[in-house]
Amino acid sequence: MKVKVAVTDACIFIDLHDLGLTNSFFNLDLEVHTTSTVLYELYYEQQQILKAYQSVARLTVHNLQEQHFIEIHSEKYPKSLSETDKSVLHIANKIDACVLSSDKTLRNCAKNKGIEYHGMIWIFDKFVEASVLTKKEAANKLTQLVATNFIFQNNQKLVDEIEKRLKFWNN
Repeated sequence: MKVKVAVTDACIFIDLHDLGLTNSFFNLDLEVHTTSTVLYELYYEQQQILKAYQSVARLTVHNLQEQHFIEIHSEKYPKSLSETDKSVLHIANKIDACVLSSDKTLRNCAKNKGIEYHGMIWIFDKFVEASVLTKKEAANKLTQLVATNFIFQNNQKLVDEIEKRLKFWNN
């Protein structure tokens, strides 16, 4: 099976760090990429952890050059999209990767550009599929995510998806 290539934004790294799941994430069969601007959005401790994965070639960090910014600015992006989000989409498009993000604007833009995208629920599914986490561990961590991240409380579609998994994983 071909390894999935993914470009990850800051919110995914933050959620993984807060849940203590960064190591689990890098144990998935993913080729993980991000941009230097994403790293700059993270706290020093989070950056150091990711730099350790970069040093053992488990994370590729793209440092955008002037030509990339020229290409990005020639693209049509919503005004609500940050420069960092644009860098994630740009690299995902360039290397034919999916985008990992919980950011609705970023995900919608990926969808509109025909770029595959996934979020934390997909990552949890991968944890369980790959036996990186047991169903019980996944359910506990997913419950913790919902309790600490309002994004997963106010979106009925997400709430339904999460409840479906919690019911399945807790049985």
